[in-house]
Amino acid sequence: MAAEVVNEHVRYEPEDKPPPLIALGAGAQAAMLIVAPVVLTVVIVVRIADASDSYLTWGVFAAMVVCGISTVLQAARVGRIGSGHVLIMGTSGAFIAVCVAALDLGGPATLASLVVVSSLFQFLLAARLSLLRRIFTPVVTGTVIMLIAVTVAPIIFGSLTDVPDGTDDLAAPLAAGVTLLVVGGMVLRAPSSLRLWSPVIGIVAGCAVGAPFGIYDTGAIADAAWVGVPFRDWPGFDVTPGPEFWALLPAFIVVTLVGAIETIGDGVAIQRVSRRRPRATDFRVVQGALNADGVGNLLSGLGGTLPNTTYSTSISLAEVTGIGARRVGVIIGVIILTLAFFPKFAALLIAIPSPVAAAYLLVLISLLFVQGMRIVVQDGVDHRKATVAGVAFWVGVGFQSEMIFADLLGDGFLGILLGNGMTAGAIVAVAMMVFLELTGPRRKQLRVDMDEFTLQRLGVFLRVFGANAGWSPDSAERLVLVGEETLASMADGGEAPEGRRRLVVTARSVGGDAELEFVSAAEGENLEDRLAYQGENPEITDGREISFRLLRHLSSSVSHQKYHGVDVVAVRVAARQGGEDGG
Repeated sequence: MAAEVVNEHVRYEPEDKPPPLIALGAGAQAAMLIVAPVVLTVVIVVRIADASDSYLTWGVFAAMVVCGISTVLQAARVGRIGSGHVLIMGTSGAFIAVCVAALDLGGPATLASLVVVSSLFQFLLAARLSLLRRIFTPVVTGTVIMLIAVTVAPIIFGSLTDVPDGTDDLAAPLAAGVTLLVVGGMVLRAPSSLRLWSPVIGIVAGCAVGAPFGIYDTGAIADAAWVGVPFRDWPGFDVTPGPEFWALLPAFIVVTLVGAIETIGDGVAIQRVSRRRPRATDFRVVQGALNADGVGNLLSGLGGTLPNTTYSTSISLAEVTGIGARRVGVIIGVIILTLAFFPKFAALLIAIPSPVAAAYLLVLISLLFVQGMRIVVQDGVDHRKATVAGVAFWVGVGFQSEMIFADLLGDGFLGILLGNGMTAGAIVAVAMMVFLELTGPRRKQLRVDMDEFTLQRLGVFLRVFGANAGWSPDSAERLVLVGEETLASMADGGEAPEGRRRLVVTARSVGGDAELEFVSAAEGENLEDRLAYQGENPEITDGREISFRLLRHLSSSVSHQKYHGVDVVAVRVAARQGGEDGG
């Protein structure tokens, strides 16, 4: 019997309830790390666009409020909104270029309109995610996650030396070095009970080293108000968009969809690092993450601030601390929301020296890069997937480093769109997957109602498919058996919804094997998890497990993707098995 794989680093799973002190401590240190980039992204955009100080004040306040609310939604999961995992929301760096252009050309009201309209596409993508399952594959999402690390890395490297003029040359390297040594050492060697405090301990150590050099800015803390709500600075909303709105809308939609791909990747990755025992990806979690992301962007637009996105550092934080409890996600959101009304406390966190914050973020993006690579590899890598991942990744790196056609792109639409490595790489990855899908072997399809004649029709369909593919009669009958057991396993996985159910079965030949896909509306446990369970338990304790065992024995691979209202089971069957003679 194979040994069960257990991730011992996970101390608290999403449903667990850690002690209040641990939950509050983990939430506070995560909020401390997130507030600074949330605020700084707004500051960067407003200052580059040369907008007013009053709008900057409002933009920071609104961004923190929206980030807090959407982070709580992600963790708490209200209906189909939220992932039910610790996915921290924050202002999106991918939108910096297009938001600057919107502020320059139309002002804050135009920016608000663009963000609201583009957010609607995230809800549409979440609702239709099952239809795009062959495009937004683990190869695409894993590659985008790796490119997130690539796009953030230059900012982090620049921040490592970002200190005020006249500061001692040793200030930055000493503060960053101590932070990196403390955090890295604790992640590598500290016991699990102490490891979850590594972020705050490392940052405090770095600040303590940097303070004597004067790089911890206490002046900004002293000047900040204790309590403040800048309602009078709300920029309003443009209900009569002009030409600049329509000129920028395509770029906003594209960047929104690219950000959605990032959220898909984060929704997949957070499930992998939040469980002690590996489970198949639940795409209902991903749909919930996309819906919460859409709510965050909608609120951002109505509030007149920058769009939201899931922060991929959530995955690294969960991996470092071993905490995936959704209670911690709620605490993080509440703290960020509360800090919005207390500018002095926010200033205390923002005052953390850039070299210290950058040193810790360097650990996080390193783990994030490996997590993306792991998602690509665990899906199985053939020459096609390797080409998609490799080409998309290096194209993204090339555009990010301005090594590809930088002079030709300029500062126009293409320059804004492709200037971000994550955006460029994601477009290439999606385009290559679309090409593979359009040029792949033609799929045969069966559409039937689920009734007493379904098995008979399925058998006829698969026998005809096997004969046309040149399979021997024995191999074709095994294909029929796989289809019957897959259907039986799907039916046993949960109760069918009320009303008539439809079943769509597609089949195609790939390299001599058969790829079958069953799409139904069942809701139940995941077949991949059930099949893995069968591999660990030799005794049959339930009569329905016979179907799971037969399916596991007869098929080369089984994947099960669960969406709201839709189940998709993909099964690969070899043309010959054992001593059979294949056609």
